[in-house]
Amino acid sequence: MNPVLFAILVVVTTSLMGSSFAVGKMGLAYFSPLLLVGFRFTIAGLLMAIWVRKKPLPSSLGDWGKVGLIGFLQTAAVMGCIFLSLRTITAGESSILTFMNPLLVVVWGTIFLGMKYRFTQWTGVLIGIVGVFITLGFHLQWETGTLFGIGSAVSWSIATILVKKWGIHFNVWVMTAYQMLFGGLVLLVMGVTLETPKMIVTPTSVFIVLWLAIMASIVQFATWFYLLNQGDPGRTSAFLFLAPFFGVLSGWLLLDEVVKWHVYVGGLLIFAGIFLVNWTFAAKRQSQVPATHN
Repeated sequence: MNPVLFAILVVVTTSLMGSSFAVGKMGLAYFSPLLLVGFRFTIAGLLMAIWVRKKPLPSSLGDWGKVGLIGFLQTAAVMGCIFLSLRTITAGESSILTFMNPLLVVVWGTIFLGMKYRFTQWTGVLIGIVGVFITLGFHLQWETGTLFGIGSAVSWSIATILVKKWGIHFNVWVMTAYQMLFGGLVLLVMGVTLETPKMIVTPTSVFIVLWLAIMASIVQFATWFYLLNQGDPGRTSAFLFLAPFFGVLSGWLLLDEVVKWHVYVGGLLIFAGIFLVNWTFAAKRQSQVPATHN
């Protein structure tokens, strides 16, 4: 691919990932958290399901169960945790905590898949953990939102391992569509049962939901998977570290969030850790399928 086009598409997809945190926080003025993210992924899942209707679907109840479990972890748990975290921490902090998931993938991959990683990759994990500690202000008295932010990273990393293990059996677009649809429906049910539903319909609130569903979900997914198919997946996924940068930047631009110095330092260390973990994948020619949302 032309390097300039590659760079443009990388910026497009990672900026959509990162900025969805700030746009989502804006949406909390009109919707309760779980209801908002439920609408987002139900709409995105329905539109993608229509798009992939002629592609091969899972052939057994067990396969549908696997897609459903991925949807629960990748969409319902990850996005539920993210939007609940935004009630008490900034969009920038939430994005940094969420995007430490590649560091956890190394740990789970070693334990459950028997994968072997280089010293450089384990160094990246340690640097990332230190970065998280610094991001949280050098202390362990976390906000509730901090725990939800970490929960989103844990859920995302487990979903990534399952995609690595099961993804080969499914068409990637079909799996993406139905895991979003299943997760979105779960979130809608949770939104009307586990919290007091709030929905204020205005042109702005409709625009926010459609932006999150179409631009920050469908367009972002399509662009990201196109990039993965065009080049080395390991090398391409090293650019995921740009997403939390755009998360912090969009929080500053759209929400006037004040970012303290330790968040910058910790964030840079997390980016460095993720970069070391992912970049060495390319050298070993390890093919991976990173599950991606925001």
